[in-house]
This record gives sequence, structure tokens and C-alpha cells, in this order.
Amino acid sequence: MARPGQRVGLLGGSFDPAHEGHAHISRLALRRFGLDWVWWLVSPGNPLKPHPPAEMADRIAVARSVMRHPRVHVTDIEAHLGTRFTAATVAALERSYPGVRFVWLMGADNLETLHHWDRWRTILETVPVGVLARPDHQLRAGHSLAARAYATRRLPERAARLLPTAARPAWCLVVGPLVEASSSELRRSGAWPRRRGLQQFETPEG
Repeated sequence: MARPGQRVGLLGGSFDPAHEGHAHISRLALRRFGLDWVWWLVSPGNPLKPHPPAEMADRIAVARSVMRHPRVHVTDIEAHLGTRFTAATVAALERSYPGVRFVWLMGADNLETLHHWDRWRTILETVPVGVLARPDHQLRAGHSLAARAYATRRLPERAARLLPTAARPAWCLVVGPLVEASSSELRRSGAWPRRRGLQQFETPEG
């Protein structure tokens, strides 16, 4: 739940699996953007990826084991909204939570490829976008097509806390300590046995 006027960061993705990198940028976003909450939107599936993710229940369980913070909620709300694309999800959430100040959160690696997303310009025109540095990606992200197209709407890092209330379009890239972690690497290593049972996966706690 969120009340009108509250600032809610939305971190979407398949979380296949969630890892400390996701947790790290969530804590960073809470602090740097002055957010009241961060919601992890565990997607039914990523339209840009050729293979389906692991079972939703497994991904939710691992996400909750990785992200233990009183102001971060792990949710499958997209499955209930019936949306798979970010633009549609944001529109549905704004209808459902009038007055809540949403901020779409993404790693710098996603900003690099944002121009491939469905209605990517609509996303930037609809909701402020907070970009969190990822290892080896912030320089390329800053020169991406989306970054160049909206270069005049970029907030300086020192003004990051103004992002949730900034006139749209608005985006801001913040840099902080980096965590080397990747869902794709966990899948390639065999540490995350997709669709074969959660009991075989070792979380960062064990």
C-alpha cells in the first residue's frame, strides 16, 4: 500500500534470480532519491528475453530471502494487473494509486538498451526515471540513445532527491559503491537451476 504524496520506487524485472546487486541498488535508491518505499515488481516474463524465467513462486521466495528491508516490498503485482510491458504497468499503477509519486528504477545497463523497450519514450514522459550505476555500464549508459534524446531533462546527481517531484520527463543517474552480481552469470554457472526446484539453489545467506 502507498498513500498520496508518498514516493515509491519501482524496480521491475524477472529477478531470475534476485541477487545482492538488486538489493544494493534498492538501498541506494531509497537513500539517494529520498524514497518512502521500493517495490520489486517480479515480472511474469521479460518480453525481450527468448526463454521464460523460473517459476514465479521460486523467484519471489529467493527475492524475499535476498532483500530484507522494512521499506522494500517484493510483489507479483504485474501478474494481477495483467501487464508485461513497463509502459502499461506504470499507467495501471498510476490509475490504482492516484497521488503517489512513482519513480521507475533501473540499473545503468538497462538505460543502454531502453530504446528497445515498448513505448520507451512514453515511459520517460510518464514517470521520472532513476538510474543506478552498475559495474562497467555508467559511461555507456550516459551516451545511450535514450540518454541523448532526453539529455536536457537529466537532473544533476546532486539534485537526485528532487527526482520524484520533478516535472516530467526527468531522469537522474547516481553513482555509489558497486556490487559485482548478475542474474545471467548465476544462470550460466548453474547456481540457479531454473524450473527445477528452489531447494537446489543456494541463496547468499547459505
